[in-house]
Amino acid sequence: MAAVEKRRPAVAPVAGFTDGGRPAVSRTAATAESEEDFLRQIGVTEMLRAALLKVLEARPEEPIAFLAHYFENMGLRSPANGGAGEPPGQLLLQQQRLGRALWHLRLAHHSQRTAFNNNVSVAYACLSASGRKKKPGLDGRTYSELLKRICRDGEAPEEVVAPLLHKIQCRDHEAVPLDVFRAGMLTCFVLLEFVARAGALYQLLEDPTLAVADRRVGQAVLDTLEGALQASDAATTPSRYLEAGSRLGPDSLALAMDRALGARRPGSPMTREEFLEKAAALFIAKVKPVA
Repeated sequence: MAAVEKRRPAVAPVAGFTDGGRPAVSRTAATAESEEDFLRQIGVTEMLRAALLKVLEARPEEPIAFLAHYFENMGLRSPANGGAGEPPGQLLLQQQRLGRALWHLRLAHHSQRTAFNNNVSVAYACLSASGRKKKPGLDGRTYSELLKRICRDGEAPEEVVAPLLHKIQCRDHEAVPLDVFRAGMLTCFVLLEFVARAGALYQLLEDPTLAVADRRVGQAVLDTLEGALQASDAATTPSRYLEAGSRLGPDSLALAMDRALGARRPGSPMTREEFLEKAAALFIAKVKPVA
């Protein structure tokens, strides 16, 4: 008989063990575990998990923009930046309410008074909804944040709208009634339109080659605008001031410009920024501060 060779069964490689009998962990696995521990310790893991859960909850049409806005808000409200350090979920809910309020406020132009006032009431209700640890009502911080968002989304320079915000903002802890909220929203929208019209007026005065206007002409137009606003002293709403500025006819403007150019004083340049700031100052001077 032929000798039969006995073959030993193949043995699968066995993971290495340490002297204590515990499985040895590869360097790659140990590094991954240490990085994961680090992210967990500094709160990144929980933060990302909360953000992803919010995306699943909201299911936004633009998830990347949603996350960018989410993390931007967390940075603005963190204790390191002087914020209240509120839970991320509450911050996101607040931003969602601000977004809904802005959407309602922009549905109708402020000249459509009935529709605009109805939308203001809906926006106020959106922001006044109570949360788990918040009493119903609108506080000054939310109101001021909405004013800043409206002005920031407009085309008016920050230095132009800053004096108005200082005049109509409320303290963070103050309760904001609906009439104050309505007046603030209307004033912001009217100022943005007022500044836009002032910018269009400056383009008519601007020398296209120098990109500046003659100071004499610019100041003459501003004086005429101030006279129109003073004629509307009996007005009680900011939109009346906008109407007063709109009544500046071409005849009155042309007369003011002719007088300015006929003066013997040498002219100096007036920039667009200076013109807009002075025009906005005329409007803001008519606005009553929040009591």
